[in-house]
Amino acid sequence: MPEYSESTVHMQAPDAAVSLPVYGPVDLEAWAVDAARLRAGRDGDARLIEALAVELGDAAADARGRAPIVALSYVPEPRLGELARIELSPLVADETYPAVTVDLLHRYLAMPTDLSFRPPEAERRTLPAGPAVRVRHAYVQEPDRDGTGTILETCAYGICPDDKWGLVLLTSWRALAHTDTLCALTDSLAETITVTSAR
Repeated sequence: MPEYSESTVHMQAPDAAVSLPVYGPVDLEAWAVDAARLRAGRDGDARLIEALAVELGDAAADARGRAPIVALSYVPEPRLGELARIELSPLVADETYPAVTVDLLHRYLAMPTDLSFRPPEAERRTLPAGPAVRVRHAYVQEPDRDGTGTILETCAYGICPDDKWGLVLLTSWRALAHTDTLCALTDSLAETITVTSAR
């Protein structure tokens, strides 16, 4: 497999996803209004469109700071806003880690932190794009002095198309009632990732 800069990475987006503009100059406010109107439908309520536009604009601004390959806001029910964020990002080898391996991605994604709500759950998988590790994790966001805060759940895949670079697919959400559905969505998206050489 070629190195990342010489490859094309593709992932199929779910029908209810809004693709966030993560590269190039863009008027985020105007883009967000158009995207919200499109997602809410021709007869969407003006207040719904306004609220969704603010949420999509914030999501795009947040994702642009990380420069992923793909960033999606998953909005199956526009009246409820963003249900989950989905990002596919590269992880390139460097002097500290000259080779990207599944073991390295396992350690990177499954490392507990001070904000971990429970221990991460990891398992090896084989995907069309290469060997992978799947990790489920949950974090406490903005905890108070008693440790109480909002739970953020994640389902991630670390994928190794090549030993010089890897891919991290990360879905995150706060709507805990949808955990099983969103994990299944992440599983299905991971299967659609393809890597092709430009050579």
